[in-house]
Amino acid sequence: MLNINNLSKSFNTGTENEINVFEKFNIHINKGECTGILGANGCGKSTLFNIISGVLAADNGDIVLNGKNINNLRENERAQFIGRVYQDPSRGVSPSLTILENISLSDKKCQKYTLKNLINKKNIDSYRESLKSLDLGLEDKLNTEVKYLSGGQRQSLSLLMATFNKPELLLLDEHTAALDPKTSRLIMEKTQELIKNHSITTMMISHNIKDVIKYSDRIIMLDKGKVMLDVKNGEITEKELIDIFNTKNYDSYMDEAV
Repeated sequence: MLNINNLSKSFNTGTENEINVFEKFNIHINKGECTGILGANGCGKSTLFNIISGVLAADNGDIVLNGKNINNLRENERAQFIGRVYQDPSRGVSPSLTILENISLSDKKCQKYTLKNLINKKNIDSYRESLKSLDLGLEDKLNTEVKYLSGGQRQSLSLLMATFNKPELLLLDEHTAALDPKTSRLIMEKTQELIKNHSITTMMISHNIKDVIKYSDRIIMLDKGKVMLDVKNGEITEKELIDIFNTKNYDSYMDEAV
């Protein structure tokens, strides 16, 4: 489904501050699965997402999505088939626009439109139904500006918008990290419901090992730009994951995963 082959990425090349994040990095993501991505800060998680989504260009390597090499596509072109939800609940929405306007923007992603024809009244009922699935009452607040919503409401809306047109790949970039534990749990349940109902292939960066264990089909741990652990969910316990994370004793698990 997603194949990343021989990926290399460096920053500040040729200077004393040069950082080699990836060097001949390879990874394969299976269709329809949710893959949890773990790793300490600086291991390359967000850089990987930025390269996949087109925010950053790779120095070398190929990114192949459903058999199509997307290396030369710009970020806005990749947005046609890649959805992303960020840690900041405000990044995936337009706070100064209403809920209805935000949903309409998502529906018209990568299409040409003007503000005058942004909202198609024929679609409002279907938008209400989609919002109703969030169980937050947002379907009754279509004309409310998003800046007046809570962080949890905004992140729920952002999640719905990212999956509205059923992307081929969904990137969840620590999307519950800025929320309180109760709201985080609700968002994770909605996330699982959406990706399972629509069979959306998903990669999820998280520092919450409990969430990765509970909601992922596969767990990958990165360290210094390399895959140091790759196991199916159920092959490892939460305690073992925590111990590995703390001690970086990856070798035996890599042997078992091969």
